[in-house]
Amino acid sequence: MKQTIILKVNPEKPEMAKIRAAAEVIQRGGLVAFPTETVYGLGANALNPKAVAAIYAAKGRPLDNPIIVHVANREEVYRLSANVPETAKRLMDEFWPGPLTLVLKASEVVPMATTAGLDTVAIRMPSCQVAAALIKESSVPIAAPSANLSGRPSPTTAEHVKQDLYGRIDIILDAGYTRVGVESTVLDLTSDPPQLLRPGGVPFEDLKRVLSRVELHPAALAEKSLRLAKVRSPGMKHKHYSPNAEVVVVEGSPESVVRKVQELVYDYKRLGKKVAVLGTDESEPQYEADVVKSIGSREDLAGAARNLFRLLREFDEEGVDVIVAEGVAPKGLGLAVMNRLRRASGFNILRTG
Repeated sequence: MKQTIILKVNPEKPEMAKIRAAAEVIQRGGLVAFPTETVYGLGANALNPKAVAAIYAAKGRPLDNPIIVHVANREEVYRLSANVPETAKRLMDEFWPGPLTLVLKASEVVPMATTAGLDTVAIRMPSCQVAAALIKESSVPIAAPSANLSGRPSPTTAEHVKQDLYGRIDIILDAGYTRVGVESTVLDLTSDPPQLLRPGGVPFEDLKRVLSRVELHPAALAEKSLRLAKVRSPGMKHKHYSPNAEVVVVEGSPESVVRKVQELVYDYKRLGKKVAVLGTDESEPQYEADVVKSIGSREDLAGAARNLFRLLREFDEEGVDVIVAEGVAPKGLGLAVMNRLRRASGFNILRTG
């Protein structure tokens, strides 16, 4: 088993000796888990096919699932992409650095291992100080999916990374909790109009404010499983974000959801199951279950996004068999929350009045 080194790093002023140590690992083809503003990523040199292959092996990631490339400056985009449209420049001006990934035509310097055999590359510039310092010090773009075993809830702390990947990777940079809590928004600029492939840290409404035309890909809504020949973004095809427990998502008006959730709790309890409820601040006191946790207020969808993956992992620690989860409004960051919850449930969704 590989010896994984954990280095605690100041999130605002990362210690350069620690960043340098991690950058040296990247440069020699190793794997480093590091924080971004969204979730922790598992990084390798994006231009080294063997290093990228090691990411897939460590995670158990399907080989047709492309990896996002993280850069420290906009100049790198023009090296990695064969065509950077004016739309991309406007979006970078507005949202970079930040949780927006742009899908562009790949240049010849990007290996097929990084693009999963596609002719496109997904690129973003994180705003997290630790991530930015690591990319800059490494002097290479860093390919980085979430730093978890494939299919598990994404990690928002270094402890989550340790649970999944300790002994599989070289270094974990621990800078505490991530700020956003769900992955970046992925926007495909090779289609006309641009398509939002995965909702995330930049809400769809904000993109519509900047772009005259933009549409949601059906996979972004995650209301049912879709047959996709090619996966242009992470989070579109394969099982994602799932705890060990069975997940049921209940959607509808708040009153009807609360009734249905409690009804399901009783049904599962009669079957001898240990049942958890993922509710909201407004409904939490109304539930009777083995474990009840609140994702936050229905009025604070950014807070719900920050809490989601942490709570799914906490339910696993409690050893529950079933999680019955309230849906939230699919607006703002709520769209990203619902995308993750629906996928975590394997599209086990019940709609009430």
